[in-house]
Amino acid sequence: METTSGRTSPPPPTPRSLVFVDLETTGANFARDRVLEIGLVEVDEHGVREWDALVNPGVPVTPFITGLTGIDDAMVADAPAFAALADELRERLAGRLFVAHNARFDYGFLKGEFARLGIDFRASVVCTVKLSRKLFPQHNRHNLDTLIERHGVAADARHRALADARVLWDLWRRWHAELGADAVAGALGALTLPVELPPQLDPALADELPEAHGAYALLDADGETLAVGRASNLRSKVLSLFAGARAALPPASLVRRVDWRDAAGEFGARLHEILLQRRRKPIPEELCAWRLRAAAPGDFRPELVSPQEAAFGEDDDLYGLYATRREARQALRKLAEAHFLCPALLGLEAERPGKPCSAVKGHHCRGVCVGKEPASRHGARLLTALAKAKLRPWPYPGPVALVERDAFGMIEDFHVVDRWRHLGLARSDEALAEIAAAKDEAPFDPDVYRLLLKYLQSSGLRVRAIA
Repeated sequence: METTSGRTSPPPPTPRSLVFVDLETTGANFARDRVLEIGLVEVDEHGVREWDALVNPGVPVTPFITGLTGIDDAMVADAPAFAALADELRERLAGRLFVAHNARFDYGFLKGEFARLGIDFRASVVCTVKLSRKLFPQHNRHNLDTLIERHGVAADARHRALADARVLWDLWRRWHAELGADAVAGALGALTLPVELPPQLDPALADELPEAHGAYALLDADGETLAVGRASNLRSKVLSLFAGARAALPPASLVRRVDWRDAAGEFGARLHEILLQRRRKPIPEELCAWRLRAAAPGDFRPELVSPQEAAFGEDDDLYGLYATRREARQALRKLAEAHFLCPALLGLEAERPGKPCSAVKGHHCRGVCVGKEPASRHGARLLTALAKAKLRPWPYPGPVALVERDAFGMIEDFHVVDRWRHLGLARSDEALAEIAAAKDEAPFDPDVYRLLLKYLQSSGLRVRAIA
């Protein structure tokens, strides 16, 4: 429904036509939830117009959302679906500066709704949270309720789309009145600086990169990976790589494409970084670990095994993860010197029955090789030396989903993992079920193992069992 705003004060000077946008949704998850209500305040040289619409989301409205917004199933039962509003909405947004509070939320939801219709929606976006931080850096809080109170803005019905869009328009005018048009224009300019990408890159990259955690790979003309990294803000990080003053490594002229994976948080970003890195640095072919063989009760002898010879992530008698056998032997030699272990019994040099090993003379072996120390005592010391390097067996009876949510609750990642192997990423229950049903195998990756172990030990993720 369109109305001409009764707020008669003239629009402050603006560089272009504006549209203040607010959405109410069935939840905060881009993949699962849907738009419930749209509110727009359009501002240009012709004046101010308001437009709002309830939207039938096609899914039930939860009691929580009803309590927050006042919108229930009955109110949207006869409302048009988003598809019926898409053409008119796109016309109203076209060519205007898209202004929203926590703009990633509103813009992301609209992009998702349009994408489901096969429409690639894009707009120049300004977030009033970021604008407020630029204009009032002395303040720490910039949520909408705080701004309403700080600037004395009237708010009729919070958490209804048009009412909140009106608040943004009122804040915009208040900021111009308090600080002047030049100050606001300067802050806007800093937030909306044109992005200059190398000519060989798709200019759409700047709009497509999300302001979210994730990992990226820089690719050359042959599709080979030049560099891999991660960031808490993918868009900011990747674009900074091509900033003129930055000495990029590799040179920006070599980059022909940027591949990226967004994530709900730091864990997902680190995981994606590992997986992207595997394109140029595969899992070591000589990956190995030590297994202890009992030559006699208490007398343990280490032997190297590969993932093909032992069940990495399942067996409970494996120690260390090494890229090569040479690296494994070097590590064991250092442990032997530190814990007075016999290099002959460890297989680091040939055993000579009845004769001392090379370490006895320097008192780095306590003589187990010549009967001066019981083999059981030597074996106990070996277990102590290797204890910190012991590989943990998978602590769950089967696959689980490690759940990570972003700070805004808009993205929820389900990382399907079994026996320390990453099987896939889902962002809906349906996708989660598909990955679990596929029962795909994945190789044991030492870097993925270390990352999973770190986060599971720190309880940084919610664990969801998969039937």
